[in-house]
Amino acid sequence: MNPEQPPPDQGRVADAPAQNWVDTRAPAFTRPYLRLSRADRPIGTWLLLLPCWWGLGLAVAADPAGGSLFDLWIMAGSALGAFLMRGAGCTWNDISDRKIDAKVARTRSRPLPSGQVSVRGALAWLVVQVALSALILLSFNGFAIMLGLAALLPVAIYPFAKRFTWWPQVFLGIAFNWGALLAWAAHTGSLSLAPVLLYLSGIAWTLFYDTIYAHQDKDDDALIGVKSTALLFGDATKKWLLGFQIAAVSLMALAAIAAIDLEDNPVPLLVALLAAWGFGMHMMWQLKRLDINDSTNCLTLFRANRDAGLIVSAFLGLSALL
Repeated sequence: MNPEQPPPDQGRVADAPAQNWVDTRAPAFTRPYLRLSRADRPIGTWLLLLPCWWGLGLAVAADPAGGSLFDLWIMAGSALGAFLMRGAGCTWNDISDRKIDAKVARTRSRPLPSGQVSVRGALAWLVVQVALSALILLSFNGFAIMLGLAALLPVAIYPFAKRFTWWPQVFLGIAFNWGALLAWAAHTGSLSLAPVLLYLSGIAWTLFYDTIYAHQDKDDDALIGVKSTALLFGDATKKWLLGFQIAAVSLMALAAIAAIDLEDNPVPLLVALLAAWGFGMHMMWQLKRLDINDSTNCLTLFRANRDAGLIVSAFLGLSALL
């Protein structure tokens, strides 16, 4: 070992990126809790955050009055809230799944099954994260606050979905894309057809990327008796993923058409439609490279969905500025 390099942290989770900030820079006493929140694997925070930015971008693009300074807080608050609520959701998931995780090669190194954190400690950490998230939510309007509280239901259900349905990814999609509705409501104070279509587009996207992710664990999942779309689709996965891609792109395009008025200036709508086009092109790129029997390939492509979502955020943000 190079004497200039610190020794590897023995608590590192198996699928965490090498040299991640939690294992290399965070104080040692915080690491088990940050790992419990998946802070060492930031892709989940991105996947929770990006639909928030979509909803906000589309809401501002659809608003004749445009944006305001408060929208900058919605954007920043969404980022903080995504980090905290993704952490809270992962903590709840790991509390619920600790016995299953101990039987799966990729997950047995997580803080609860490996003994880094006790169940009582995990519950306390869960409460802290939810409380901090609530402070951010309370800065929004009353309708958005009610929507935020309603989001707790799918978050609570998701960890158990794989025990009773082959489609747990649907429950993940319902929870992970709630931000599209919430951010729209934080700007407008209401909901309409456009954010609902955008939300449904996000759910189709989640089915796409989380089916890819689930192929990493399909052998272990089959042995221990939990369900996933990866096991359900098997060798037909690519055909199903193409269907989810088409649904995600079509619903996003319809959301843009429903939201943005063509009468005064067609450019914002055209730019918003480019969001759907770029989104679809990135998913097609993933499909061409997918090997469902290569765990490393599946994890790499799953993580690439951050870029797919950022494409949408960039185009919808540009549309909002025009």
